[in-house]
Amino acid sequence: MKSLFDTVSRTCSQEVTKAYSTSFSTATKMLAPSIRQDIYNIYGFVRFADEIVDSFHDYDKENLFNEFEADLFKALQQKISLNPILNAFQETVHKYDIDEELYVAFMKSMRLDLYKSDYLTINEYQEYIYGSADVVGLMCLKVFVQGNQKKYDELKASAMSLGSAFQKVNFLRDLKADYEDLNRSYFPNTNLAKLDEASKTKIIAEIEDDFKKGLNGIIHLPVEAKFGVYTAYIYYKKLLYKLKKTPSLEIKNRRVRVPNYQKAGLLAKSYISCRLNLI
Repeated sequence: MKSLFDTVSRTCSQEVTKAYSTSFSTATKMLAPSIRQDIYNIYGFVRFADEIVDSFHDYDKENLFNEFEADLFKALQQKISLNPILNAFQETVHKYDIDEELYVAFMKSMRLDLYKSDYLTINEYQEYIYGSADVVGLMCLKVFVQGNQKKYDELKASAMSLGSAFQKVNFLRDLKADYEDLNRSYFPNTNLAKLDEASKTKIIAEIEDDFKKGLNGIIHLPVEAKFGVYTAYIYYKKLLYKLKKTPSLEIKNRRVRVPNYQKAGLLAKSYISCRLNLI
């Protein structure tokens, strides 16, 4: 029966989330069970695409990406795939009628990582972030509002801002690996080889503005989603705070992290804030 295969596919997406991101996995667990699995399904899809372009250096990444993209559209058309990650993702896409433009834009940005190293203009930078992060936020928003188009339209701008904030924090945190290992420079008009405090401060101010806009959307999320999204929000806000306090030279030379004991405290804070309706 296909139902058993679908169960296996969903489990694979959940295990991918747990293996690749403890923070995101924890935040997803705070979502209501009615929507939790679909967020695992989205994460599994975006993680696999990202993993191809970022990690498989000993293989033909372009060919692997082309095959993955072709399998994606076959899965969406046929409503089944022997790739369990794509099988789970297509289920969520059809369940919530997720716009094709969103996952097409995502794949476009991921493909850029195969050959593009520098983002020299604001337009290039914004287009990449839209495809790599904003649309992921929008796909998740479709699940959070359970297909309610009116609510989706109301929260769309905030979801995009939150996605941008998360991505930019990742860019700053992963500066060393992106620049030295992958030869990528996402921030325009910024010399990452000589990142100074002024440049870092400008980037952080931009991220803080995104977070402010994103929080406004979290406040208006359905109760099923609010705790989980707010948990992710305060995790990333804490990471941004640590990056803000870390000298630019250190950011270039090491990956700043939030230790597990601080994550536990943030989770407790998130729970209390949501329980007492403080957000």
